[in-house]
Amino acid sequence: MNLSNISKQLSYLLRHSTEPQYINLNGGWADTKTIIEVLKKTYTNIDMDIIEQIVDSDAKGRYSFNNSHSKIRANQGHSIPGVIIEMDSPDPPELLYHGTATRFLSSITEQGLKPMSRRFVHISPDLETAIKVGKRHGKPVVLVIRAQKFVEDGNKLYLSSNGVWQAEYVAPEYFTVKYIN
Repeated sequence: MNLSNISKQLSYLLRHSTEPQYINLNGGWADTKTIIEVLKKTYTNIDMDIIEQIVDSDAKGRYSFNNSHSKIRANQGHSIPGVIIEMDSPDPPELLYHGTATRFLSSITEQGLKPMSRRFVHISPDLETAIKVGKRHGKPVVLVIRAQKFVEDGNKLYLSSNGVWQAEYVAPEYFTVKYIN
């Protein structure tokens, strides 16, 4: 059984599926048993142990269980309108980072960072992570965000439970471009 493929389908169900919609808009939780039953249509041997293994081993911390494991959710990246995941708004570090590809740079420098099909722009806490994200989309480039200035000016930054910073929008005046060799 390929856990990577199961994780991808799990991610789709918990972040993007609207027909039917499996998640509760308030908190983003889905019934774990329902999700397992849906996954069984493709992966007949799937069970709670496999879902727990995926959640526990996911290096990016994409998923969370409630205390009883009866509910599961994706920690961020939802495209379903109205999903509300409560996140902290701690004081950010001076700088945060957003990885992208050079082919998107002209649009981003003109229009700012937009969430596109998601609810929030995902922002990395460190340069290395941002570079990895950028590489997934092509030749990487990193936007260095002046996070403290962004918040001082009245903008909101949120921190998800897996350490990903998020904003609804980041205007071009808050970032500089760092080219990656």
